Amino acid sequence: MNNDIFSKLFIFEMANNHMGDVEHGLRIIQEIHEITKNYNFKFAFKFQYRHLDTFIHPSYRERRDIKYVKRFLETRLGENDFLRMKNELTKLGFISVCTPFDEPSVSLIQQHQYDIIKIASCSFTDWPLLEGIVATDKPLIASTAGASLEDIDKVTTFLEHRNKQFCLMHCVGSYPTSADQLELNQIDFFRSRYTPIPIGFSTHEEPSDTAPIKIAIAKGAAVFERHVGLATESYQLNAYSSSPSQIKDWLESASKAYEMCGVAGRRRAISRKEETDLKGLQRGVFAAANIDKGTKIEEGNIFHAIPCCESQLLANDMSKYMNFVLKQTIRAGEPIMTGQVTVTNIRQQVLDIIKAVCGLIKQSGIKLQDKLELELSHHYGIDKFQTCGCAIINCVNREYCKKIILLLPGQTNPTHSHKLKEETFHVLYGDLNLTLDGVERTYSAGDLIVVERNKKHSFSSNNGSVLEEISTTHHRADSYYDDENIAETAQRKTYMTFYADWLTKDIV
Repeated sequence: MNNDIFSKLFIFEMANNHMGDVEHGLRIIQEIHEITKNYNFKFAFKFQYRHLDTFIHPSYRERRDIKYVKRFLETRLGENDFLRMKNELTKLGFISVCTPFDEPSVSLIQQHQYDIIKIASCSFTDWPLLEGIVATDKPLIASTAGASLEDIDKVTTFLEHRNKQFCLMHCVGSYPTSADQLELNQIDFFRSRYTPIPIGFSTHEEPSDTAPIKIAIAKGAAVFERHVGLATESYQLNAYSSSPSQIKDWLESASKAYEMCGVAGRRRAISRKEETDLKGLQRGVFAAANIDKGTKIEEGNIFHAIPCCESQLLANDMSKYMNFVLKQTIRAGEPIMTGQVTVTNIRQQVLDIIKAVCGLIKQSGIKLQDKLELELSHHYGIDKFQTCGCAIINCVNREYCKKIILLLPGQTNPTHSHKLKEETFHVLYGDLNLTLDGVERTYSAGDLIVVERNKKHSFSSNNGSVLEEISTTHHRADSYYDDENIAETAQRKTYMTFYADWLTKDIV
């Protein structure tokens, strides 16, 4: 559903501030229009329709001791008066909005061809009126002042089930609303609870207070409504309605808030000045000693310091996923430049491996704690991990040790032994081909295999396997491989943290 109409929409609520004087109402529209010319927002004017001959009980139509009866009767306008004002705001480019308080007013709004219908807070659960409103083809704005959460859920569902295009307005029905009653965190609450419905802010705070509009914009409100009027010798302005000059201040604050908030829904652009300023604080990579051509750059043969120079390799580049090999000899203390190294980025390979490992975990149905150490063992390099290696999740390593070993389909762990560690494999899932002391056997879920110290063993899986390894304390230098071509421990392992939510969301 296209909700563009509810983006940066500022509504000027005239209510009864026309004072029953159509010329005064026209002047309000015209003066507010002059203010809006300098702002790149969508603007709307809103009226209120009441069919007073039926809206007020016949026995009370002449009463002046009841606040709202008195107000509505004294500011009564005819249909042609409203049409004059509506035509004027349309001519000036305003979106037209109207609030009906009874069913005849809904029909009149359709007849007068308003763009949007507003549901007042007092009518939020007026179900007979809502049925008439949703029968129209108009977008809707619904104010929630005084409504319980249960009622907001009901009305939201009611409108969604009828495929209505609508916006929910956070609103406090206290006129004027003091700062301690604004409850602007409701905007966050509504945005979270009713995603993707646009959320707005209908405001009644003291008109000179421009802080709330800034906060509402920062919280992601999309629509803003404010009462407007015009003080003259004949008419006073109430305590919650804004004059044209106050509206100018309000819009200026809104414009400043959007400027401060910047772009939404994407990463902001980084200026050249920001890049330059930060570059001066970033550490460059320098040779700690003479380094020969063909040597891999790693923490043992480099140091990091400022200042760095243009095109120098930075500490920021030294990710565990990045491999740098020198294309020429570098002397001690010299900067290492990006053009002097061959770069290999293994990040995508690691992500692909993690996705495959997580797929195996989900297939097996085993449950794992969050934030355990994950070890990718790639004996002949990460390029050959799918055929030779395994993933190991380290659960406990004290006087006793527990690991989860994951073998992908077709993967082999080469022949090796341990001098210090005795271990037992418990097959939890899949098939395991284990060669122990020269004897090969195939095992399945539930089987236990004891591997004593100094016993050579290798293992593989045809279709994928999950093993629980239970052992004495594990020591990192305690694996002795038959193949001397297998790289040193530091080069054949990639260590990271296993996050349990990898099993339920996309890995990036």
